Amino acid sequence: MAIFILITILCILIILLAVVTIRAVLCKVSARSLKEKEKKGTPESEEYYSKRLARLISCETVSHKDSYDDTEFSKLRTVIQELFPVMSRRASLRIFGDDCYVYMIPGRDTARNVMVMSHHDVAPVSGGWKYPPFSGKVAEGCIWGRGTVDTKTPLFAEFSAIEELLNEGFEPACNIYLASSHNEEIAGDGIPLAVSYFRKEGIRFEWILDEGGAVIDAPMSGISCKCAMLAVHEKGRHTINLTAGKSSGHEGLMAKTDTPEVRMASFISRVHSHPPFIRRISPQLRAMFDGLAPYMSFPMRIIFANMWLFGGLLKRIIPAMNEQAGAMLGTSGTFKNINTVEDGSCRAELFLRCVNEDDLSAEIEILQKTAADYGIVMSDAKEGNEYYPPASLESTGYKYIKSCVEKYFDYAACAPFILPAGTDARHFGRLCDAVIRFAPIDINNQQFKSVHGIDENISTESVVQAVGFYKELIKGI
Repeated sequence: MAIFILITILCILIILLAVVTIRAVLCKVSARSLKEKEKKGTPESEEYYSKRLARLISCETVSHKDSYDDTEFSKLRTVIQELFPVMSRRASLRIFGDDCYVYMIPGRDTARNVMVMSHHDVAPVSGGWKYPPFSGKVAEGCIWGRGTVDTKTPLFAEFSAIEELLNEGFEPACNIYLASSHNEEIAGDGIPLAVSYFRKEGIRFEWILDEGGAVIDAPMSGISCKCAMLAVHEKGRHTINLTAGKSSGHEGLMAKTDTPEVRMASFISRVHSHPPFIRRISPQLRAMFDGLAPYMSFPMRIIFANMWLFGGLLKRIIPAMNEQAGAMLGTSGTFKNINTVEDGSCRAELFLRCVNEDDLSAEIEILQKTAADYGIVMSDAKEGNEYYPPASLESTGYKYIKSCVEKYFDYAACAPFILPAGTDARHFGRLCDAVIRFAPIDINNQQFKSVHGIDENISTESVVQAVGFYKELIKGI
C-alpha cells in the first residue's frame, strides 16, 4: 500500500512538472518575436530635433507650490509658437489656471476624441551637474538638461508629430487634443480644471496617452531585452491623521511607557512589523507578468508562466526581487510629520497609496482597531484623498496603443504595469476607459534614475524615435 501511494505521488509530481514545463515552453513559442533594434533617424534628423528641443529645455519652468512666476512659462509659450506655427494657427487653444494649455485639432468625425499629454513644468534643480541643467547641451550623443526625460521630450515630440502631419496635409479622423500642465510636479490645479471643463461639456475620450512608463532596461532579473512598460493604473492616495492624546494625571507620576510619544511610536512599530495591507496579484499585475514571462530565462519563465501554481509564492518573494514590483501588490504606507503639539498630544500622518479601493477600506478598519489599542484616534484628512479606476485591458483604446508600441518598438517586450508615482492622467480616469501612461522614449538606467535627480539626459536618437512614434500613433486613429 505504501509503495502504491509513493508511486501515485511520484506520478502526480511528474505530471505536474511536465505541465509547468510545457506551459513555459508554449509561453515562449507563442509570444511575439523581438527584432534587432534599427536606427530610426539620421545624424541630420538627430541634430535638427536636438537643436529645437534644446530651446524648450532652456526655459526654466520650475513649478512652486506657493507662487507662480510667468516669466519662464511665457518664454516657453513663445518658443512653442515659433517652432510649431501651423499647429498654433490651426488648433483652438484653451488655458486653464495660470498656464495649463489644451490644444484641439478638429477631425472628420467630431464626435470622437483622443488625447496626448505631457506636462511642461519641471522639478527643481540641485547638486552638481555635468552640464548646466537648463542649457540643452548636446554632447556624448545625448541632450542634457532638466526635463529631457520628465517630460519635455515627449511634449516636444507630440508637438513635432502634429506639426509635421499638418504640414503634410494630414486630416485627422477624429478630434485630437494635446494637453500640457504647468504644475503637474506639485499636483497642481491645471489638469483638474481642464477635466472639470470636459466633464461639464460631456466630452469623453477613446484613449489618452500621458507620461509614466517608457522603454527601459529590463525591470527584473532574468530578462535580457528592453521592455516597453505601459502604466494602466496608478496607486490611489489616502492620508490619515493620527492623534495620541495627552494622558491624564501628573506628568511626573505617569509611567514612562504611557506618554503620547511612546504610544505613537509603539503604534508605528506595530504597523511596520505587522502591516495590515492585503497582497494580491491584481489583473494588471498578472498581465504584466504574462507580458514579460516569454522573455525571461527558463527557470524564471517556469514560475511566471504558471501563476496558477506559483501565485501564492510570488506574493511573498516579489518584494525581495524588485521593490517597485512589490509596491504593485497592494497598499503601501508611510508615516510623516510626527510631532508633539502645544496641547501635549502627539500627532502624525499616515500616507497610504492603494491599488484597490475595497482593500483599502478593509485595511483602514484593521488600522483603527490597532490604533485604539494604543489610545490613538484616527481621522481622514479633509483633502488629498483620491482613487481613480484602472484602464480596461479589454478596451479598444488600450489594445490600439499597445499594438502601436509593439509595432514601433519591435525590439522590446511590451507589458502593462501599475505606476507607484502620480501623473496628471489620473484625473481623466472617469472620462476615459483607456488612460495609458507611456512616454515613447528609450532610456537606460542612468537616464531613468536622473528623473528629479542630477544629470538628466536623453539620447538624440530617442528624440527622433519619439517623434516618429507619435506620428504613427496619430495617423492610425
